[in-house]
Amino acid sequence: MRAAFHRSLIATALALAATASQAAAWKLTLIEQADPPAWQRQQLERAYPGHSGGSLKAAIALGLEDAQFETQAAQTTLKLQTEASPSLEAAREAARQAEKAGAQALLLDLPADWVRAVAGAVKLPVLNLGARDQALRERDCLPQLFHLIASERMRADALAQALASRKWGQVLLLSGSAPDDAARSQIAQQALQRYGLKLVAQRPFKLSTDPRERQLANPLLLTGGLAYDVVWVVDSEGEFARSLPFNSASPRPVVGDGGVVALEWQAQYERYGAPQLSRRFQKATGRAMQATDWAGWVAGRALANAALTQRQTDAQALRQALGSVSVDGAKGVALQFRPWDRQLRQPLLLSDGQGVQALAPAEGVLHPRNALDTLGADEPEKLCKGQP
Repeated sequence: MRAAFHRSLIATALALAATASQAAAWKLTLIEQADPPAWQRQQLERAYPGHSGGSLKAAIALGLEDAQFETQAAQTTLKLQTEASPSLEAAREAARQAEKAGAQALLLDLPADWVRAVAGAVKLPVLNLGARDQALRERDCLPQLFHLIASERMRADALAQALASRKWGQVLLLSGSAPDDAARSQIAQQALQRYGLKLVAQRPFKLSTDPRERQLANPLLLTGGLAYDVVWVVDSEGEFARSLPFNSASPRPVVGDGGVVALEWQAQYERYGAPQLSRRFQKATGRAMQATDWAGWVAGRALANAALTQRQTDAQALRQALGSVSVDGAKGVALQFRPWDRQLRQPLLLSDGQGVQALAPAEGVLHPRNALDTLGADEPEKLCKGQP
């Protein structure tokens, strides 16, 4: 008996030693834009729904903290370093230096063209936290580039599904003149067509200090003389969109960038543990959790879950693990990355900024395998040519 007991103790000690020898330390680098326009005081004071509220460092750290029970038990650590880059070239060089210094993953809160340049300069897994650009998921997609933030098409599909489910089939589209508005307007029109909605008219608006162009930003003139069920506004800068609800010529709802907006997160969401998450983020940062913050938090959770499947800190193995990882995003369903474009599947919240009115996919929207794939590009479309 005593010999058997000693053998058991030795076996336990060897198992603990083996576990200790497998301890893994992962290095993560967040690269964000130095002093982006969205963080300027005037922009934050006039923030539109989903507007970035600040650095995503605290959100990622919160995601890593939420996984500490599992990572500590597995003798795994994930350490985050932050780099603020003033230019595209600086961001690309920061990524290269991080790779040389042994980072196993990059997290990016950068404009779309910066994301494109940085992801193409390294072989590490790259997690996009802020750029919604459709081309990053299609023409310019890369096998190492994962998207935590929803694409523009996902947001447009979510709104179109909501309108179709309510039988608001006649849509007036108002489009701005910001650099991204033309492409986003085209995506909105495609969503309308996809879900059988009718585009009654498309009218451009323009905010201008020139008195001769004042009528181009007059909501009554822009929405008058037509019959429609809803006004869809595309306004990347958000200034015109915030003034549109309750100011249309006909008493109709507004969606898009004003009125009801499709978002990854809304701080007043009240289901699936969401209030607890929002409160912890508010306590840690002193501000409400926004869509990009949620993307950063989920990125921390996803990286921790993927790291737990690995015995050694290998960047390429981590990339493969991310492709099959499952994450609890406090939205009631397990979230995974789509294999064909590495976009995170997720429900979207439809919100007016005060609360959550509905979820997308809308009830009754069907898909052969996963209803979440009705938001954004589906696999048969084969739009991502960089698929491995």
